Formats: sequence, structure tokens, C-alpha cells
Amino acid sequence: MAEQGFTVWFTGLSGAGKTTLTHRLEAILKERGHKVEVLDGDVVRTNLSKGLGFSKEDRDINILRIAFVAHLLSRNGVAAITAAISPYRDIRDQARQQIGQFVEVYVRCSIEELTRRDVKGLYAKALRGEIANFTGVSDPYEEPLNPEVTVDSELESVDESLNKIVARLEELGYLNPALSSVR
Repeated sequence: MAEQGFTVWFTGLSGAGKTTLTHRLEAILKERGHKVEVLDGDVVRTNLSKGLGFSKEDRDINILRIAFVAHLLSRNGVAAITAAISPYRDIRDQARQQIGQFVEVYVRCSIEELTRRDVKGLYAKALRGEIANFTGVSDPYEEPLNPEVTVDSELESVDESLNKIVARLEELGYLNPALSSVR
């Protein structure tokens, strides 16, 4: 029997922890025997969406390209994990519709905490008006209304967040329950 593919779609502000959780989840899925591909927003933007800017239209095109690739992977038995800010609800909903086997994970974190964590100082610059179209500051981020999983990287450890995600994937039937939880 062919393995069922699915997509875990991480969304949240820059620096919230999407990439960290993505790589940890990737390792867990591989340990459990799944074929896995990670579609990181920054990597996709460099390779598949080169030349796109940060207007709403360009951001939407980028997210729809990620969704197209995730759909191809999922329908061929691969667990696709995406990590992209994907700030607009309507485009995330289009991605969900296109992919089908879709698990939205909202990685929540306050602007205050993100500013504190930000080693590059991008949030501070955006808050001072020095960076235009910065998601969550000078450009909107529309929080998911009904994600399958919400994790709060400000209040939870990485392991606590991962346990919530894995438990939900098991509950939805995408993962067989493991004998033990996340390390």
C-alpha cells in the first residue's frame, strides 16, 4: 500500500520558530519511515521565486508556488513540510484547498518577544519605519482562524510544541502513534 502524503503548513511571523520546528519535525517523520521534503520559504524564494518582491501580489505568487510543489509531493506519498510566513489568510485557504491533505500549524509569538530575539535587529528597524512592508509591523499578518495546531513559541519549549504537533498528526491519522514521545 502506498504511503499517504500530507502537508504540514507552518505559518507565523519571522523569527517565531517555524524553521526550528520544521527541522525537528522532519527528523521525527523520517524516524517513523516517511519520505519527507521541506519547503522553506526563504529557500523557495531564492530558487523558485527569484525576482519576486514583497508586494501582496508577489507574496501570494510565492505561496501559491510553494502550495503547488507541496501538492505534487503530497499526492505522491511524501510528507511535505512548509515553513513560510504566508501572511494572508485567503492564500493559505487556497493552499489548503489545492493540497487537500493539509495540516496548518500556527506558530504564535508576540512582536515584543520577536524583537527581543531578533539578532539582526530587523523588528527594531521596522518599528522605527526603516523597513517597509515588514510583516506584522508595517504589513499585515492575518492569524489563522482555525488551524489544526497552534503552538506558542514564547510560552512553550520546542519539545512541548513538537509534542502538540505530533499528537495532532497522530490524531488526524497521518502518523501512527509512536511508542514514546519526542525526546
